[in-house]
Amino acid sequence: MPFVRVSYSEEKYNKKELSLISQGILNSLIEDFNIPPKDYFQIFNSHKKEEIYYDEDYLINGNRTEGVLYIQITCGSGRTKEQKKSLYRNIAHKLFTNCKIPKENVFIILIETELENWSFGEGLAQMIK
Repeated sequence: MPFVRVSYSEEKYNKKELSLISQGILNSLIEDFNIPPKDYFQIFNSHKKEEIYYDEDYLINGNRTEGVLYIQITCGSGRTKEQKKSLYRNIAHKLFTNCKIPKENVFIILIETELENWSFGEGLAQMIK
């Protein structure tokens, strides 16, 4: 049940690249978090260059560029640290392989929440048994 928000600098990525980014994130979530393929909820937001701030090399060996992607994944809790680390690696690898996005530009934050905090529509809490 991940909900994904991706923020990026406008005009840095075209429609095809955004679709590949979306699919790379989804496929990584399927592989590492074992989500169903239809559990696909993502929003992409472009921002003006002057609305995106980052340090070029904080906690990484290379340099971030204007092509930095902020990927925020909200999901249910319960994944292991190894699953999370694998997810981060997998997303960065897929985005580099499919879109040539440098791994240094893939900034991911994972936010975990309990199942009762989700409604997928119809005013129902589908995840509560």
